[in-house]
Amino acid sequence: HLGEERRLSRHTVAAYACDLEQLLRFAEERLDRRPELRDLDRFVLRAFLGVVARELETASIARKIASLRSFFRFMMRIGRTKDNPAAELTLPKLTRPLPTFLDAETMSEVLVAPEDDGELGTRDRAVLEVLYATGIRVSELCGLDLERLDLDRQEMRVIGKGNKERRTLLGGPAVTALTAWLRERPSLLRPTTPEADRRALFLSYRGRRLGVRRVQTLVKRYGVLSAGRADLHPHAFRHSCATHLLDGGADLRT
Repeated sequence: HLGEERRLSRHTVAAYACDLEQLLRFAEERLDRRPELRDLDRFVLRAFLGVVARELETASIARKIASLRSFFRFMMRIGRTKDNPAAELTLPKLTRPLPTFLDAETMSEVLVAPEDDGELGTRDRAVLEVLYATGIRVSELCGLDLERLDLDRQEMRVIGKGNKERRTLLGGPAVTALTAWLRERPSLLRPTTPEADRRALFLSYRGRRLGVRRVQTLVKRYGVLSAGRADLHPHAFRHSCATHLLDGGADLRT
């Protein structure tokens, strides 16, 4: 239901499953037996949240409430219960920190931080340029395949949240960086590279698809090297892209 009908990401599906398993373990200890659906009333749910709230941030508590509400809505839909006890749970008030972004001058310093010598430096330069030029999420960047790139039209087809595809534009510097990387990319392919990874736009030094953690690490590294910013992360490129577009006169909706 979550994956196929609601088209939530596999990470969200896994998180919801983990929340439900945690609830069942809590209820089993509380009742001293394996719980049934009717045992999971609002009192059990509130007691469960009271326990997990001792160690979790507000956003994590809100996510657990969302997963419980979703679960009971589905149970109602298939006729297993007539009410949703999770609907009575109050969502905690979320406080959102201001997003991190770089000014144009600092961003320019970060973009030229990778060394041009060797395939890894060329790859890293292309990664940074694409993140900044397009404002895509790091997971979307790591999921890019070669066939989704069209340098002649200076655009990419990106698979985003909900498994929805959209087109995003590339500027001149990103196209130049990608062209240089595509010349170097074959040198990172290995005989052991899986077929699915052979389609990946960005590869690791082991010839595998570049992972989210690795991109986060290299962004932080170049942030420190170029601007002394140890707090730099891929999402800062997304905010910087949008901020600089607005500063340049772009329409907010666009």
